Order: sequence, then C-alpha cells, then structure tokens
Amino acid sequence: MSSTTLNKQFQVAVVGGGVCGLTCAVALQRAGVQVELFEAAPAFGDIGAGIGVGPNAVRTLEALGFMNALLERIKPDVPNSRSFAFHFGQGNHEHIYTYETTPEDNGLFVHRAVFLDALVSLLDPTIAHFNKRCVSVTESPVGSTGKPLLIHFQDGTTYEADVVLGADGVKSHVRNFVVGAEDKRLKYSNTVAYRGLINYAQLQAAGFKTDLAERPVCFVGPNKHFILFNIKNTQITNVVAFSARYDIPFGPQKEDTPWVDKVSKEVLQAEYEGWGPDVSALLGLMPEDSSGWSIHVVDPPLESYVKGRVALLGDAAHAMLPHLGAGAGQGLEDTYVLARLLSHPDTHADNVEAVLAAYSALRQPRAQMVWERSRRMGRIYDFHGPSGTTTEGIRKDVLDMYDPVWHHDMEDDLTGAANALRDNGAFPAGSVA
Repeated sequence: MSSTTLNKQFQVAVVGGGVCGLTCAVALQRAGVQVELFEAAPAFGDIGAGIGVGPNAVRTLEALGFMNALLERIKPDVPNSRSFAFHFGQGNHEHIYTYETTPEDNGLFVHRAVFLDALVSLLDPTIAHFNKRCVSVTESPVGSTGKPLLIHFQDGTTYEADVVLGADGVKSHVRNFVVGAEDKRLKYSNTVAYRGLINYAQLQAAGFKTDLAERPVCFVGPNKHFILFNIKNTQITNVVAFSARYDIPFGPQKEDTPWVDKVSKEVLQAEYEGWGPDVSALLGLMPEDSSGWSIHVVDPPLESYVKGRVALLGDAAHAMLPHLGAGAGQGLEDTYVLARLLSHPDTHADNVEAVLAAYSALRQPRAQMVWERSRRMGRIYDFHGPSGTTTEGIRKDVLDMYDPVWHHDMEDDLTGAANALRDNGAFPAGSVA
C-alpha cells in the first residue's frame, strides 16, 4: 500500500479529519486511490485525550505502514506487552485480578495530539480542505452529468464525489444519509469521564502506593471506576475517572450542558468521597479545573454502515463506551478494511457499491461485538456485573474479556470478503488477488 500512482477511476471524499478520517485518507492516498479530505475545523485539532492502541490496533498500524511515524514521536516508548491490574477503589485497595498478556499482545497509550501529528506528517497537504463542516449528503439530481454524490457544507459550498466516507464522529451528519432520515441513534450513556494528568513522582510522594510503573490499573467501585496509566516514559500519569448511572436507560443526546466541561477539584473529591487512600492522594493532585466528558454513543446499532456509495467508519458508525479502550482500534480496523477493499485490483467504479456492502457485512458484526463487550466491562467495573461484587465474582466476569478484541485476524476477514465478492459476481471468478 505504498504506491502513490493513481490507479482508480473513482474519487473518494473523506468527511472528518480526526484519527479515523486522517488514517483513511493517508491509506487511500498511499494505495493510489483519488481522495480528498474535508475537516470542519480551521486546522487538524489536538483536542482530545489519551488513545488506547491495543494489540489489534498496533497490528493494523503496522500493516498500514504508519507505526514508524508514531514511534518517532513517542520515543523512548515502544509498543509493549503490559498486563492490567484490577483493585478495589475503596478500603485498602485489595488486589482483585491481573489480566495477563502474551508477548504478542503489544499495546500503546498515546495522546490524541501526538497520534494526529504522526498522521499529518504522512498526508499530502494538497488533499486537505479546512472549514468544511458537512451538514448533509445527497444524491446528485437526476440527469446530472457530474458525480453521483453531493456533500453540502455549512458555508454553502458543495463537493461532488463518487464515494463518500463519513468519519465525522459521533455527531455525524453523513449518518443521516445512511439511515435515510434524521438520525435518532445519538444517545447519552449516563456516563461522565473526568480526565487529568498528574506527575507520577509527585503522586508517589503524596503517598500513592499502588504500582503504576509496570502496568495500568483499574480501581473499581459502586457506579464508578478509575483507569490509570503512565505515559511519557512513566513520568506522567493519565487519569480517567468514570461516574455512571444505571437506574435509567440511555437517553437523547445531552443538550442542557456542554459535552466537555470544566470540573473543579472539590467537585471531584466530593464525587469519590469515602474511597481509599490512593484515590484520595490522586484526587488531591488533580488539576484545579479538570475536564468532564459526557460520553455519548450510537444506540441502537446501525444495521448497516453503508447506503449505496456512502459508508461510515469509526465513531460515526459505532461510537461506544470506552471501557475496553477499543473504540479507536475499531475505527482503525474500519480504515484498514476500506483502504484494502477500495484499492483492490478488482474494484472499479461499477462495482464500488458491492465493495462497500462487503465492508459493512465484515465490520458491523465485529464492531458491534466490541460495543457490547465495552458496555459489559463498564458494568463489571461499576459493580453491576453478572457474578457480583466479590473478588471471585469480578475475576470471573473480567476473565477473557479482551481476547476476542485483541486476537483477531484481519487478513482472514479480507480474504473472506474478496471471496464473497467473487461469489456474488462483483469480482471476476478466478481472480486471486
């Protein structure tokens, strides 16, 4: 996928310049597919938090040829196999379980800004268009001699494309085209994530005893939990504190307050009052104004990520709770499949709809499986797991939760998709590429 010679007679427009959109645009560009990228902001932004790059996502980045650009920006950190330790958040932080990994289970924790910078370094800047907020996608008028799709932007301009890929996030406007109506699937998950960065040496000096140098840690408790991991060569501790309600169903998007808001240290301390000494030490060092993120998801799931020549990827398709650290990885898998299928030697303008349908048939079941497991994992952390709140019960529920997420063969998937396209006549019989 390193070629830059244009070898397809169709043009792709990627809507959204976040991690998924950028990854997809670079992958298509390198594969010789004509692509243009449209981003709503005036520049590629660095707003966001840490991204969990699990073993499946590491393998995807390596297959795309993007890993070296990322590693250059996080030296001396490298992908490594780190187990994950679970402790009770209250009392004396009794150890519950350590999720062991194999030597092949290499992962990373990377700040979103660093990830984006690595991708931008690989992108042909001439294909990026800024201040282009998509408000809708429509089919071109009957009798039009132009391309079959029109992207409408907030500034009143339009763009014609043969294929539109919606990577415009959980609030996606491209999703309206795919569902055929105003989308009602954007839901507030009744979960808030409080985020902050703390100097690890200062945290230890404040009396924090749980070891974060060797592995990430999850403190579990009633309706709340913490995810802690070190970044920047273990110098900085990334803190994500979750608080959720389970007595009400997911509801409409949260309109009355900002999705991301400032939260004082005092509010955080009150939220986790009565938790153990390590949590108290940690909260005492949180920034005076931490960020509180209202987590929204796509629910119920989309039956398909595709309609005609329009496809969704990443959060636009399957925004999920972050409790497996797998949302970004699923978006990267989407981009890999799209890039491989759209650049396939047998893909052309006349069969591209069938190719996109094969993408959806491949990705929707897997991404939804991860969506469901992420929700289940949050319930386990917050004392709503099926086996109860004892050490044995939590250990039983957590066991093997990551395995189907991390251990999955994308190449087998792609082989199956190509075979299905041959079987339905979209690809010529007997082709072996």
